[in-house]
Amino acid sequence: MQCAEDHQTLLVVVQPVGIVPEESFFKIYKRISTVSQINVCDSQRVLYIRYRHHYPPENNEWGDFQTHRKVVGLITITDCSSGKDWPQTFEKFHLQKEIYGSTLYDSRLFVFGLQGEIAEQPRTDVAFYPSYDECENVEKRIEDFIHSLFIVLESKRLDRATDKSGDKIPLLCVPFEKKDFVGLDTDSSFQELIIAMTWALTSNGINADTSTEIGRAKNCLSPEDIIDKYKETISYYSKYKNAGVIELEACVKAVRVLAIQKRSMEASEFLQNAVYINLRQLSEEEKIQRYSILSELYERIGFHRKSAFFKRVAAMQCVAPSITEPGWRACYKLLLETLPGYSLSLDPKDFSKGTHRGWAAVQMRLLHELVYASRRMGNPALSVRHLSFLLQTMLDFLSDQEKKDVTQSLENYTSKCPGTMEFITLPDGLKLPPVPFTKLPIVRFGEPIKPVKMFFRSVKLLNLPISLRPQKMKSLLGQSMSTKSPFIYSPIIAHNRGEEKSKKIDFQWVQGDVCEVQLMVYNPMPFELRVENMGLLTSGVEFESLPAALSLPAESGLYPVTLVGIPQSAGQITINGYHTSVFGVFSDCLLEKLPGIRTNGCTVEVIPALPRLQISTSLPRSAHTLQPSSGDEITTSVSVQLYNGETQQLIIKLENIGTEPLEKLEVTSKMVNTKGKLFGDFLSWNLEDTLSQFPLKPGNTAVFTVYIKVKLDFSCQENLLQDLNDDGISVTGLPVSSPFRQVIKPRVENKPINPPEANKVGDFSHVKVSERNHHS
Repeated sequence: MQCAEDHQTLLVVVQPVGIVPEESFFKIYKRISTVSQINVCDSQRVLYIRYRHHYPPENNEWGDFQTHRKVVGLITITDCSSGKDWPQTFEKFHLQKEIYGSTLYDSRLFVFGLQGEIAEQPRTDVAFYPSYDECENVEKRIEDFIHSLFIVLESKRLDRATDKSGDKIPLLCVPFEKKDFVGLDTDSSFQELIIAMTWALTSNGINADTSTEIGRAKNCLSPEDIIDKYKETISYYSKYKNAGVIELEACVKAVRVLAIQKRSMEASEFLQNAVYINLRQLSEEEKIQRYSILSELYERIGFHRKSAFFKRVAAMQCVAPSITEPGWRACYKLLLETLPGYSLSLDPKDFSKGTHRGWAAVQMRLLHELVYASRRMGNPALSVRHLSFLLQTMLDFLSDQEKKDVTQSLENYTSKCPGTMEFITLPDGLKLPPVPFTKLPIVRFGEPIKPVKMFFRSVKLLNLPISLRPQKMKSLLGQSMSTKSPFIYSPIIAHNRGEEKSKKIDFQWVQGDVCEVQLMVYNPMPFELRVENMGLLTSGVEFESLPAALSLPAESGLYPVTLVGIPQSAGQITINGYHTSVFGVFSDCLLEKLPGIRTNGCTVEVIPALPRLQISTSLPRSAHTLQPSSGDEITTSVSVQLYNGETQQLIIKLENIGTEPLEKLEVTSKMVNTKGKLFGDFLSWNLEDTLSQFPLKPGNTAVFTVYIKVKLDFSCQENLLQDLNDDGISVTGLPVSSPFRQVIKPRVENKPINPPEANKVGDFSHVKVSERNHHS
């Protein structure tokens, strides 16, 4: 964490003494750290302070070589609630001072919780506070402490300035030089170079703006000179195998300076050198710090992928085999921080645009590492989320064997912890969005738009079966009961009419009746895909979805699937998408998130529940109908054979099979034959008894009788028999006669008729009539 500005700071260590709650300690540490610079009294000088709560004592040994490494101040924080514990607490404070005693200028002890006679005694090096919340003057005491450090430091400077003991300044010495001076350059040029570099690295020298060179003090270096001095310094450091640490830190400082000057390529050269510096035997924590800092520096100069690589190395170092207690949480946190460098996010909507960024092979490897780390952390829900994301976003890059392996692992995880559509919140506040399986299976709605096969029109909502479609009620005059609205022209909304027309659905659904939506599905997997609980997602009125289960063959084509449900109330209902359960993961797939889907035409009107009537008759069904249905009416044909003048009853049974009462019944007759003048009114009925049973409640049955009486007049035209036969009315038996006609042409299959017997009336003349019953 070294930077060039550290050379102008005083190092103060803040540490706890005894057992101090971590939250309380860092609460006070944060307040202390705010006092980072103060203006020295009666002077224009500014004193900069650098605080550390962890500083290895061995680092202090380098203080003779680089002064900014010296711990010149120590602040300790402790809990002490009773006077009897005070002597032991104060003794621990002295022991802590001895650790940095060779370099300390001054120290302070902050005691929390102790009250009474001891706390009331005035002391310079100890401050007493009732609690961590009642300590208003902490910052003021820190300022006084910094002033005392300045006084000591200034007195030492004056003593050195007036020292006449010798003409030669004592050489700087590093720790390993104290043990063995053999083979080292004892010339002072090396140390003089370092001295020239340490108070020369001013803010003016770091600034990228060369115009500030005007008026700069003579001892300030230009931006180019600073980098040259760094290179020269590092070349000296590299000659000593024990100087690896300061060589690495010099590279780090140079990189930070170059980053300010926006000279990224030169900075990368220093970092490349830092990677290969051979350090002493580092602890696992120091290795993690080294790789993390390299990552942070590469990120600062804009080398994002390089940054992600070293952060990933640091993550793997957290769980190295040599560590007795692997830090899987730290590993997972570092892996998350590598995602931007590999052009990877954990939001599936970033992958819905159809273009893939980054190296898929590296991204899949990183996702596998996140799955494994989250499992070792004991968070199976997190493992399921990452594995689902891998399968959804990297499906096109997985081999057939990898698809099998990933899905098998996913089923193993979801057997203990099913995948959901809930957000997962990580400890650091990051929220992982849900991952809907929009590719398992791949869904297409409606019909493809020609000639482009990739895009589909919209959700295909199906009309109700003919027997369940609502019909507008008409009066006896045949006019619709609805009134037309007036026509109003507005040029403002004229351009929207085409769009509105495309969204309009020309049919309605009925509350309580089963409704259908058609879609096409495709299985991209090399094995059979089982889709469970697939149903519709809707908004608007309350809707009961009736889920379906699918079993799709490997790499199947587009299969038609119909999803059904029942609207529970009236109003507007919109089909927003569908839900599935695949491999133990529950998904809500919205149409607007599906590629190639146009979502217009997804809304339909649901009207209130209507009565449902089932009609049956006492006559047998006819083998054929008299004329085709118009499409908006339900017809059935019955057949009856009657002699001319004969009457027969047609019993019609009305059963209410719905949930609403039947309140109205109208019965009308209509001649479907163009030659109506041949017929009289041969249908008659009386509805008084039937209507007395209305309103007909659900489950109840009513009956009414229609009387059929045949009365025909055969004296109309010469081709009468042939016309009757064409109309579907057959007359068979002996010939008939009329006072107006004496001769009738025989049918082809009949024998010639003898004139003397022409006046005889046949007793077996009869007619076969086919009638149509209308359901309403």
